[in-house]
Amino acid sequence: MKTIRVDVVSAEASIFSGEAKFVALPGEAGELGILPGHIPLITRIKPGAVRIEKADGGEEFVFVAGGILEVQPHHITVLSDTAIRGKDLDEAKALDARKQAEEALKNAKSDIDLAKATSELAVMAAQIAALRKFRQKK
Repeated sequence: MKTIRVDVVSAEASIFSGEAKFVALPGEAGELGILPGHIPLITRIKPGAVRIEKADGGEEFVFVAGGILEVQPHHITVLSDTAIRGKDLDEAKALDARKQAEEALKNAKSDIDLAKATSELAVMAAQIAALRKFRQKK
């Protein structure tokens, strides 16, 4: 069985490091699926869930708030400012943050405020979707 090394790293810590049979994540132009031996690739990724099918048959889910993906034939690196293990996602906190982002969107007084609130709302919506996807798989 062929595997590929996967490292998911946030600005604060290494979130996942291990061997995998398959990785799926949200690319800028759509969902990406990566198998061992994939051609080299560097691309931006959107906020959403990274699904890692581990070599031992288990699965790991990680929410990323966007970032960069680098693929080499034997190594995948996901770099994100924010990455949270699926098991550590807190739905109540995410829903509260989404509500705050919606309020900020309503109260935006400048283009910068509007862009910031829109971005935060998109990240929170993606985090809630990732959390629900993680719970469905359990």
